[in-house]
Amino acid sequence: MPYPESFIGPMRQELTRLGVQELRTAPDVDALLTQPGKTVMVVVNSMCGCAAGKARPGIAQSLQHAVKPDVVATVFAGGDIEATERARQYFAPYPPSSPSIAIIRDGEVLHFVHRHQIENQAADAIARNLTDAYDKLCAASA
Repeated sequence: MPYPESFIGPMRQELTRLGVQELRTAPDVDALLTQPGKTVMVVVNSMCGCAAGKARPGIAQSLQHAVKPDVVATVFAGGDIEATERARQYFAPYPPSSPSIAIIRDGEVLHFVHRHQIENQAADAIARNLTDAYDKLCAASA
């Protein structure tokens, strides 16, 4: 059973106010992640402390960088159950993780940040991890 929207709504808005696209259903995920040639970053958002204090602030900081993925999207673990399960199918062989961040192009995961790489890092280190990946993986499509 999903968490009540009144509870997770503010956590969703931390990313959507930055222009991050919500993927609420499995068809939403499929429609975005099957677009050829697009570099897409998918954030598995969650209500845990490391999402609140580290992942979301790090993502927000990284999105100030000149080079970014073509599209940044999010699913909410514990809220968008079907969409989260579908996104995780695209992330194979990486195990499920909330929060997590994947950069994907043409169905291939190019960069993955697992929860264990988030929970012991500061937001600025997560931002650096992502901007380094953007520079390496997204510069050609910018």
